[in-house]
Amino acid sequence: MPLYELSSDLIAEIPTVTYASLGLREREDVQRVLREHIDVISPDTLILAEEFGEWIDSRRRIDLLGLNRDGSLVVIELKRTEDGGHMELQALRYAAMVSTLTFEQAVDAHQKFRESRGLLPASAEIIIREFLDIADGPVAFSNKVRIILASANFSKEITSTVLWLNAQGLDVVCVKMRPHSFQGRVLLDIEQVIPLPETAAFQIAIREKLVAQEALATSGRDLTRYRLQTSQGETFANLPKRRLIYKIVAEAIKLGVKPIEILDAVPWRQTNMFISAPGRLSGVALMATASGRSAARYFCDDAELFHVDDHTYSMSKQWGLRTEDAVKKILDILPANHGLQYESEV
Repeated sequence: MPLYELSSDLIAEIPTVTYASLGLREREDVQRVLREHIDVISPDTLILAEEFGEWIDSRRRIDLLGLNRDGSLVVIELKRTEDGGHMELQALRYAAMVSTLTFEQAVDAHQKFRESRGLLPASAEIIIREFLDIADGPVAFSNKVRIILASANFSKEITSTVLWLNAQGLDVVCVKMRPHSFQGRVLLDIEQVIPLPETAAFQIAIREKLVAQEALATSGRDLTRYRLQTSQGETFANLPKRRLIYKIVAEAIKLGVKPIEILDAVPWRQTNMFISAPGRLSGVALMATASGRSAARYFCDDAELFHVDDHTYSMSKQWGLRTEDAVKKILDILPANHGLQYESEV
C-alpha cells in the first residue's frame, strides 16, 4: 500500500522511490543505520557482529549477525533492490554455516565488533550473558537459526520459497523497507509481510515454548518462565526464576517489608542473598565494598538497587531449585491483600 499525505482539502500520494535514486548504498548507509536500530525489524535482538564471515574456506559474509533473547542466532540479510535478488538462498547458506557457532566464538565476534566501532571497553561475555539473563555456567545457543530478510520488495519466487520453508519448520521473516521521498526527507515504510503480524505472535509463542522445552531436555537446566501480576495491576511476562523473585522482593520492600525480614523468611540464603552497605550508594560504589563478589552475579544496576533505612542493598541473581520455595515464603510475610499473583508459563 502506498503512503499518503492528508491535508485539509486533499489526500496526496507520497511517491515511492528507490534507494539507488536517493544515492543510498546498501552497506554504508542502510546497514550502518539499521544496526543501531535493529528493533524496527527484529525486536529483542542484540547485534553480535557486522559483515561476519569467520568460517573456513568462505569469503561470504553475513550483513548482520544477531542474537535473540530466546538464545537463537539471527541471520539478517539486507538488499536495496526491488525484488530481493536471491537473498533467501544466500541467507540459508549463512544460517547453515553459523548454526555451529559456540558461545565462546560469539563472545569473540562481539568483542571484535565493539572494538571496530570504537565503543567503550566492556566485556562482550557480560553483555551477552546479561542480554540472555544467564549470569554464569555454560551457554548453549538454540539449534534453530532465525533468518530476517529486509528489502525494498520481494519477488514472488522469494515469498513462495519463504512460505514453504516456514511450513517445514524454519523461521524466516520478510520485512519490506520501502523508501519514500517527502519534502526533502527520506521516509521508510517498514512492513513485515511474512509471517503476517496477525499470526506472528501465536507462532512465536509456540516456537519459544518448543525452544525452551528442547533446551531443557538437552541441558538439564530449569528454563521455566513465569507471569507476575503486582499489587498495582502491572503484569510482567516471560520472567525467568531470578527475575520473578527479584520482582517479588522489590514489591515486598515497596510494601514495607525489611530486607532482614526477607532473610528470616528464607534462612538458607542468609549469607548470600544481599550485598549491603551504609548510605545511599550507586551500584559501582556498593560493589566496591564487596571484594571478591562479581557484579555479574548481582542485580547491581542503579535502578535495581534497594534503599532501606539509610542502607543500600543489591540482590543475588543466583537462584536454583528452591526458588519457588523462597517465593512462597516471602509471599507469606507480606501484608494481607497484597495482590501479588504469579503462575508458570512453560
